[in-house]
Amino acid sequence: MKAHSCSLSTGIFVFIASLLLANGAVAASRILHSRLLNNILRAPMVFFDTTPTGRVVNRFAKDIFTVDEAIPQSLKSWLLCLIGVLATLFVICLATPLFTIIIIPLAVFLGNLVVFFSSLFAVISRNSLNSGLVGLSISYALNVTQTLNWLVRMTSELETNIVAVERTNTEWVPSTAPSRWVTDIQPPEQWPDAGRLQFENYKVRYRPELDLVLHGITCDIDTTEKIGIVGRTGAGKSSLTNCLFRIIEAAEGRIFIDGVDISTIGLHHLRGRLTIIPQDPVLFSGSLRLNLDPFETFSDEEIWRALELSHLKDYVSGLQEGLQHEVTEGGENLSVGQRQLLCLARALLRKSRILILDEATAAVDLETDNLIQTTIRKEFSHCTVLTIAHRLHSIMDSSRHFIMRHQTVLLILYLPPSDINLLLQKHTQHLEHIK
Repeated sequence: MKAHSCSLSTGIFVFIASLLLANGAVAASRILHSRLLNNILRAPMVFFDTTPTGRVVNRFAKDIFTVDEAIPQSLKSWLLCLIGVLATLFVICLATPLFTIIIIPLAVFLGNLVVFFSSLFAVISRNSLNSGLVGLSISYALNVTQTLNWLVRMTSELETNIVAVERTNTEWVPSTAPSRWVTDIQPPEQWPDAGRLQFENYKVRYRPELDLVLHGITCDIDTTEKIGIVGRTGAGKSSLTNCLFRIIEAAEGRIFIDGVDISTIGLHHLRGRLTIIPQDPVLFSGSLRLNLDPFETFSDEEIWRALELSHLKDYVSGLQEGLQHEVTEGGENLSVGQRQLLCLARALLRKSRILILDEATAAVDLETDNLIQTTIRKEFSHCTVLTIAHRLHSIMDSSRHFIMRHQTVLLILYLPPSDINLLLQKHTQHLEHIK
């Protein structure tokens, strides 16, 4: 009866301990994962430029799995071994009290010495000890070597696995982005309602130890003005647009949009009010509707209208699932032109007052290029449009043209694209000396 009660108590104890250990591990893993994800999502762009993608994936996959599975198992085994060793020593001390005299000095040499001395003292004190208790202590002592070996192994394994906690502790990720996602200063709800841009001696570098990539940009862009930006690779064209979204922060100077200094507002409000059509269209796995309206703020009628304006209505109507057609990761089941037109439809839905085209038609054929340019001229006539030109005919309707060289606006011209092309071809050497 006593043995049955002891077994039942042991079972209940093991069950409760395992339950607490599992719950504690899940809670710790959830906290570490949330903290890591929060920092990754708000890390500055320089972090992703300097950190291999595989390392980031490893933290979320292998290391989180280690925290979830390996560490609780190792900790459980380690605790059981430790309790087993302590229980063995307790039984031996209970059976042979003389053993307590040497247990501390021999702590380093436990194992075989435990077996030897427990047997020795049992023989010495055989007349005053209970034979059953002596047999129990010796049987425990015979197992202590194996238990100690297992304890050392579990200690080493636990020490190895605990490194995963250190790696996921986000020390390798900036704890906060250089800019807050939301600030106390919020722009008006309809901001920007005019779309006026002002650059004041704006300078920027990608990292503190690197050279400037923009040198003192100063210019005003009026409401609904169409600006064409041209220049060679490395002239700073894309860096100029990245500054508007504060993907890279200013080293000096300011940018105003409708009189609001963009450095004083949160990234959420800033990036939510601007629209960009990039050279490489960004699509993710999910339905067409989810790609066009991820926050579900527009009706089906508005989405179909945007698809019609972007010349995709016939294509989507011909799909068996329509707006629920599944898009694979990166839009691999769509052509490059269709992906770019989807980005155009997304921009049409947002109705932002400022539109940035970062070589949006560089990777598409001429037919798709013409469709995009026609829609932009018609549907974004009320917007301020900044176009980084890959093909000169894409800036034919621009009111001004910024020629960039050596990371600054070298010239601001009021010329037709044909004259700009001639200027770039025949006077390159002259332009290099103007600065």
